[in-house]
Amino acid sequence: MKLAAIGIMAVSLLLLLMIVVRKKIGFGWLTAFGTHLVLAALGLYIVNFSGLIPEVYIPLNPTTVGTVTVLGLPGVALLYGLKLSLMG
Repeated sequence: MKLAAIGIMAVSLLLLLMIVVRKKIGFGWLTAFGTHLVLAALGLYIVNFSGLIPEVYIPLNPTTVGTVTVLGLPGVALLYGLKLSLMG
């Protein structure tokens, strides 16, 4: 089972690299993605430790950072609402 998952990941990586090379997309998108990733982590860090929302702590993990990277500031609001609804 584990070997199958590794094989699927390897094939997926090769296909993605082939698309990047074939379409001549280049690696400029990687810089933009990296910038968004860093800004998302920084935004979550500021929300957690600035005291803007004292009763909620949104953990810094790949899921939360990925959500904020894709959705931007509305992603922070989504995570905040989700955290409040789960706290009960």
